[in-house]
Amino acid sequence: MIHEDIADFAADMPPARALAGLDLGTKTIGVAVSDRMRSVATPLETIRRTKFTADAARLIEILTAREIGGLVLGLPLNMDGSEGPRVQSTRAFARNLSRLTDLPITFWDERLSSVAAERALLEADTSRARRNEVIDKVAASYILQGALDRLAHIARQS
Repeated sequence: MIHEDIADFAADMPPARALAGLDLGTKTIGVAVSDRMRSVATPLETIRRTKFTADAARLIEILTAREIGGLVLGLPLNMDGSEGPRVQSTRAFARNLSRLTDLPITFWDERLSSVAAERALLEADTSRARRNEVIDKVAASYILQGALDRLAHIARQS
């Protein structure tokens, strides 16, 4: 089920299961996962996009193998907060993926995740070739970490 509100997503998640974060690009999908306590996001993999069926099959493999309890997709809003074609594409991907899995799915504003990931990699003195290799999964971890921090805040309030 797709949840627009992260509080609804939190209520729908099974307990003690990790989450996965996705940074959907036109050529790649960055994948990050959390620990079971949902406190830390870790970059995992970058999937080279081909067709939706192949991309989804690889994602389902990862989700199953890691016993993932929910998915957080980066939502590429415009800087003014409006929704453009990339947001529509992300929502379509979520709808198509929700037909293949019962996992709860939500979105997280990813406006500056790639910038933050690039900055962190530059600070770590990562070579340009290596940055290009890992940027998407690092951006996915920034997306997921933002959602994890918000979920922890929601849990403290209840």
